[in-house]
Amino acid sequence: STLLAPVKQEQPKAETLADLNAKTLYEDWDDVPPSSALEEISEEEAVQIIAEPLLPLQSSTLQDYVDHSETLAKLVHLGVDLSQVEKRHKAGQLLLTLDFEKDVRKILLFLKDVGVEDSQLGPFLTKNPYILGEDLEALETRVAYLKSKKFGKAEIAQMVSRAPYLLLFSVERLDNRLGFFKNELGLSVKKTKDLVIRLPRLLTGKLEPVKENLQVCQIELGFQHNEIQQIVFKTPKILTASKKRLKQTFDYLHNIMGIPHHMLTRFPQVFNSKLLRIKERHMFLTFLGRAQYDPAQPSYISLDQLVSLPDEVFCTEIAKASIQDFEKFLKTL
Repeated sequence: STLLAPVKQEQPKAETLADLNAKTLYEDWDDVPPSSALEEISEEEAVQIIAEPLLPLQSSTLQDYVDHSETLAKLVHLGVDLSQVEKRHKAGQLLLTLDFEKDVRKILLFLKDVGVEDSQLGPFLTKNPYILGEDLEALETRVAYLKSKKFGKAEIAQMVSRAPYLLLFSVERLDNRLGFFKNELGLSVKKTKDLVIRLPRLLTGKLEPVKENLQVCQIELGFQHNEIQQIVFKTPKILTASKKRLKQTFDYLHNIMGIPHHMLTRFPQVFNSKLLRIKERHMFLTFLGRAQYDPAQPSYISLDQLVSLPDEVFCTEIAKASIQDFEKFLKTL
């Protein structure tokens, strides 16, 4: 936070790569070596000539530049992981061209104003260093657009923190994305907002996987449009889940366990669970004669109870067995 304190006096402009090399060679004109190699100097003067290392013209790591760059040094102090940043396309080159006082400070203040916590600035910029090269006015326009769509300040802060690339996208793209989910799913404006607040990467990710998953749910899994609407609203992650995993989980739940569509619509969070966990618990309950998923029958077990409870609670409260019994059973599989 001290890095963002107001500057009381004008700071020197950050040097370019060439400036830094020149400065390294000739830090002060009083210490510059003779202009001619033939000019005689005293032994005392010779001892005082120190050859400092040049700023590397090429390097595979940003760490080599930290001692020469005020911008990199201060970003590291904020908690930015340069080893991760340099893996991103041209991100390292971008940071080396930025002046902390001129380019970076205003973006940091903007992010703080949006609601990104001080402790999250480093992790945020590690994931999205490109925002430091964005035009401040464009960023403010995108936030203003979200506010115009009735997203609250806390909601915008949550969305930006959970989807760091969100503010790199234009107002047109954000508007198109919101329109897509509203129209494709037939959601109200409020429910569309709730959907993207809970999973803001829907606004930044590719649409093709989303469209494919919607088709899988309707054509291959046999859900009705209103059921898909309910499933997606309750469990947004289903839109970005692996198609293969989605189909395998449905096949086991519906065709092996006999769970009807309306029950899966009621407990769609089951699709977020690992298939192995579902199989192990279902087989254990079947072994005990307790695999009952019909709410009209005694000893009914909901899908939520089946997948969400810790092993010990599942065993004692649902299976009516000990954790040791469950572990022994798993060894027989």
